[in-house]
Parts: sequence; structure tokens; C-alpha cells
Amino acid sequence: MNNSITKKKKISFSTSARRLKYRMLQSLPSIFSVSGVIVIWQLSVMIFKIPNYILPSPIESIQALIAFWPQILKNSFTTLSEVLIGYSATVVISIPVATLISYSKTFEKTLYPFMVLIQLIPKVAIAPLFVIWFGFGVTPKILMVFLLSFFPLLIDATVGLKSLNGRLVYLAKTMSDSEWKFFWKIKLPNALPHIFAGLKVSIAFATVGAIVAEFLGSDSGLGNMLLRANGDYNTRLLFALLIVLSAMGIVFYKIIEFLERRIIPWHISQRGDLISNKFEDVSM
Repeated sequence: MNNSITKKKKISFSTSARRLKYRMLQSLPSIFSVSGVIVIWQLSVMIFKIPNYILPSPIESIQALIAFWPQILKNSFTTLSEVLIGYSATVVISIPVATLISYSKTFEKTLYPFMVLIQLIPKVAIAPLFVIWFGFGVTPKILMVFLLSFFPLLIDATVGLKSLNGRLVYLAKTMSDSEWKFFWKIKLPNALPHIFAGLKVSIAFATVGAIVAEFLGSDSGLGNMLLRANGDYNTRLLFALLIVLSAMGIVFYKIIEFLERRIIPWHISQRGDLISNKFEDVSM
């Protein structure tokens, strides 16, 4: 009995180690490409003696990041709160709306034209109206985040909820007459890969929306800092802020990717490491 438990633990540890090794190997091309760009950037500035007010080196950008870190950190919380609140509203509203669209043709034909129209209107043109209507507080920024991130998630969620195989629907209906159970057990799980794809696209638009809104009317936030740094020709601070925004976007994306791996491990897009492990087992 003890030998069996020990053997199972060894197999589990071996599988986890192989998965970790696979993911690390998968990350190497990204690490090398980013490192290569940074090295080329640094060497170009040094070789061609480019002034730092035109293009600061990575080292100078990091130095500016350290020097202005207290202000950056304070303003980061403002931008972060705008992104999280607006993005949460997007998730809470868009998925139920997509569900209604997938069930009702009338609702789809009524709602879709307005949503497409809103999406086609340049958001930079709407932002000043939000400032006029709601002032310089946090509300216009949250609305801008919501507007930019809502449509991509809505489209992906709608496509996912509509993409059920007709035979599967027929089989499920014959086995159960509960529409609620059919939605939770079959329809929603089938749509989750599309929903997560929409979540990844939407979080990028959410960050952009917060920055655009802060450009047009704000007294705090990373967008406001970018605007002031641009006015002062402080290019080092501009690049430092871009580093922070890039890091913020990567963290958001990786969080969604982590949730995707945990919630839909059965999907083919998440089984690359398992397939690799099977090939390794066969070769061994």
C-alpha cells in the first residue's frame, strides 16, 4: 500500500516537473527576443550617440523609473483602479448580453446596430463629451475603459455561445428538459475558449481606454504623467512610464491566461504540454 502511494507521488512529481520544463522551454524564445531588442536598443544609442531627449537608453529609462518611482506608484493605483472597475463592468455586462443574443434573434437584431454604431464612433471624439457630462473625476475614465473593452468580449462570447454543434444540442435536449442545466453543462463550457480569447483582447483595450481618458481630462494617473512628461520633453520619464504600462498589460494578460489554464484544462489550446509529455513517454 505504501509502495503504491509512493509510486503515485513520484509519477505526479515527474509529470509536474515535465510540465514546468516544457513551459520554461516555451518561454525561451520570448525571453531571447525581448533581451535581443533591449541589447540592440542599448548598443544603438551608444554607437550612434543618440541624445537622450530623442531616444534614451534602457539603462537611462530604468534610472528614470527608479528616480520617479514614488510618483509613478501613486499614479499607477489611479490607472489600475480605473482599468479594474471598467473591465469588471465589461465582464459582468457583456457575457449576459451575449447570452441573450444567442437565445433571441429579436434581441440581437434590436441591439446589434446600436452596438456596432457605438463601436464605429472614434472614442477620442466621445471622451470630451464624458468630461463635459461627468467632470474630471473617475467616472469618464471608467466609461471609456468600458466602451473600448466591451465590444471585443461581446463578439467573442456571442460567437462561442452560438457555435454549438447541432447534433450535440439535439442529444442534450433529448437527455434533459432543463434549459438551465443545458446552459451550464454544455453551452457555457463550449463557449469558454471564445470568452477567454475575448477577455485577453478586452484587457488590452481596457488599459488603452484608461490612458486615453486620462490624456483628455485628468489630474492624476499614468496618462496624466505621460502628458506632463511629453510637455517637459522628459523622454526618459516617458519611456519609464511605457515600461510600467507594458508590465501592467503583461500581468493582466498572464492572470487571464492562468485562469484559462485552470478553468478549461481540457481544451486543445491548453493541452500542448500534455501532448508533449505523451510523446516523451512514447519515446522513452
